Amino acid sequence: MARLKVKVWGEYACFSRPEFKVERVSYPVPTPSAARGLLEAIFWKPEFRYEVRRIGVLRLGTPFALLRNEVGNRMGAKPFFVEDARQQRTSLVLKDVAYLVEADMVLRPHATDPLPKYLEQFERRLKKGQYHHTPYLGTREFPAYFSPPDGEVPDGGLNLDLGPMLFDLAFVEDPSRPELTFKRPGRGEVQGYTLPLFFHAQIREGWLEVPAERYQELYRLEEGHAPGA
Repeated sequence: MARLKVKVWGEYACFSRPEFKVERVSYPVPTPSAARGLLEAIFWKPEFRYEVRRIGVLRLGTPFALLRNEVGNRMGAKPFFVEDARQQRTSLVLKDVAYLVEADMVLRPHATDPLPKYLEQFERRLKKGQYHHTPYLGTREFPAYFSPPDGEVPDGGLNLDLGPMLFDLAFVEDPSRPELTFKRPGRGEVQGYTLPLFFHAQIREGWLEVPAERYQELYRLEEGHAPGA
């Protein structure tokens, strides 16, 4: 494994709490899956995956109520008029946020190149501000900016109990439940379903610690073993 650190910030952010079914209400900090998505936007290869270790709060942000237009249906085989499915929803988002993301880059079993090669590519892209697709803070209309850490440290006096938080989605292969089709590295397309995994989130001295054992559970569900096993 190789540890990497990234500073991310933006004008707005929304990391939706799942218990609010209609309105969007943001956690005060990115979920581990949102942080992983930020890293994958900068650099991704099927030969490795990111394990987010902790997230530091540099700027907590100010809660801000925002009225947004959303589409209630998903586009499928049958077309529909967007105006017929448009919905107005109030979102409680965050304004002016900044975080530190610390994560490990972990090789998958089928990787052939050494880990330092991928880490060097990530660091090079981080310094140059390059990315595969625009990183965002929870939702695509809130773009994220990123850079190497610049010496800022989280607020050591910040302590919050956030309750249940989404850890990540496990893509479970199961031909008896062909709810969606997804790709497995080195194996192509398979069928199965998604299973959300949660953990009890707490910010202590400015840091949200991500339990490493949840990744082992994720790997057992998706692949039957941990990377490198």
